[in-house]
Amino acid sequence: MVFFRWIGRILIGALAGIGLLVIAAILLASSAWRDFSNRIEPVPEQTLLTLDLGDGVSETNAGDPFALAGLSHTLTMTDLVLGLEAAGKDPRVKGLALKLGTGDLPLARAEEIRDALKAFRAQGKFVLAFAESFGEAGDGNTHYLLATGADEIWLQPSGDVGLTGLRLETPFFKDTLDMIGVSVQMDRRKEFKGAIDSLTANSMPAPQRENLQQLVNSMTAALASGIGERIGGDAAAGRALIDQGPFLAADALKAKLVDRLAYRDEFEAELDRRTGKATQYSLADYAATLRPPEDATQIALVHGLGPIQLASDGSPFGDVVMDAKTVSEALRAAREDSKVKAILFRIDSPGGSYVAADTIWREVARAREEGKPVVVSMGSVAASGGYFVAAPAAAIVAEPSTITGSIGVFGGKFVLSDLWSKLGVTFDGVQAGANADINSANEDYSYAGWQHLQTSLDAIYQDFVTKVGAGRKLDADAVERVAKGQVWSGTDAAANGLVDKLGGLTTAIAEVRRAIGLAPDAPVRLVSFPQEPHDLTSFLEQFAKAAEMRQFAVLARLGRMAASLERLVGSDSAVRAEMAPLLPASRQGLNP
Repeated sequence: MVFFRWIGRILIGALAGIGLLVIAAILLASSAWRDFSNRIEPVPEQTLLTLDLGDGVSETNAGDPFALAGLSHTLTMTDLVLGLEAAGKDPRVKGLALKLGTGDLPLARAEEIRDALKAFRAQGKFVLAFAESFGEAGDGNTHYLLATGADEIWLQPSGDVGLTGLRLETPFFKDTLDMIGVSVQMDRRKEFKGAIDSLTANSMPAPQRENLQQLVNSMTAALASGIGERIGGDAAAGRALIDQGPFLAADALKAKLVDRLAYRDEFEAELDRRTGKATQYSLADYAATLRPPEDATQIALVHGLGPIQLASDGSPFGDVVMDAKTVSEALRAAREDSKVKAILFRIDSPGGSYVAADTIWREVARAREEGKPVVVSMGSVAASGGYFVAAPAAAIVAEPSTITGSIGVFGGKFVLSDLWSKLGVTFDGVQAGANADINSANEDYSYAGWQHLQTSLDAIYQDFVTKVGAGRKLDADAVERVAKGQVWSGTDAAANGLVDKLGGLTTAIAEVRRAIGLAPDAPVRLVSFPQEPHDLTSFLEQFAKAAEMRQFAVLARLGRMAASLERLVGSDSAVRAEMAPLLPASRQGLNP
């Protein structure tokens, strides 16, 4: 029986190994084709850059394993902004054809790209924008705001302009949780920290309503300002149009929201007419050709993206997270590298683990203490822990619609004992330690357990506001006025001392130059920390790391299994040890 089990495991491993080899062969062929095709695509002397928002724009390639392998050309925000900056000064580039209307586009990202378009146009280049519709396949408000950065906006005759204004909605689950027997035993610091309201209330409490209304008003004001500028009016005129929306194509043309109603082929014909049939060349490919001067000052670029946690699973196929291990090591390496003169820390995160955020905070603070400036550039969201890690920076830059602040904390647990009772499920067990059940979902908090939670929330909140005050040079009263869990737009955060400048990456890079005493036009070289692999070998190494995920473990271990075949034949326990990672985690420990 042992022999047959061993044969079965070897067959599973062999089949999995064959699968990996097939994938590797496909990737190797794709990589070879990519290398061949890229070598024959220099930037033409007469170039029309193209940017299609439907292809996606990301903060980094970290969430795209095929981009890490060099097999796709996902455009990053850094490439987009710096690519347009370089293209504005490049005599080969005549203009930009912008295709939009589809794809995810947060408001703050639209603002940043719009600013880059306006800077590109200021160098004497043109931008023409085309959309089938604003709102059918992407948020009409944000896509239209981005379009206002173009010289002309073309709209398909059957399309519309979905200017509707902004709305925030929150579901409330209290009655549902009560009905199924789930008790929410949570608390917060302080009243504006609304994360638990969806679980403990039936409607939006007054502090939450007040805070979120202020947020949506501020973000809508930024949208109205861009529209007003587009039509030659002011923010009030832009707001009036928002209140009249959405617009059918003919009405949008009449309101001067768009310049022409036409189809895509007519738009392409106009591009040919304007450029003398210049070669179309994607902005992603153009950015890939850029090389700063060898003697340019080196600036470390560190990304902190996604929910904050202590560590990720290391897989290139997992969700993007700001894991404390990777980010803190990147900041430390940049701080210790003598060639790096400053650190640009790009943050797009809603927060997460306090302990993980504190680990990252420490590295930002150490860099500042040791004289290596850290400048933070906030993306769409840098709230709660996402703001905490930014607090010690020498300067913080945010877009007007960046969601930030949320200086507060919540914690607690769900208790499921009534749910189990309704389902006829009972739990029993033993414990050693008076508070061993403090995190159990089957037991209410004891008095001591609840007091421990209160003490923990108080300590974390006090640490949060103290570190914000120290980093921002604000006294305790000033911090408390903007804390208590309140969420701010970038504009309001700047007015309250939480942000230094409004803008995106170019503004942040200007702050870096100022912090280290460089001239405003001095060349800089952004060097990613940690280094991102862009070759097939590195990708396969990361693919092998995915083997630590249970479903892929056998792929990485196939070679080891073959190398230790004799040992496996002679010992069933050895086979079990090699194959154990294929089992669910609950079956690897002491659980019965």
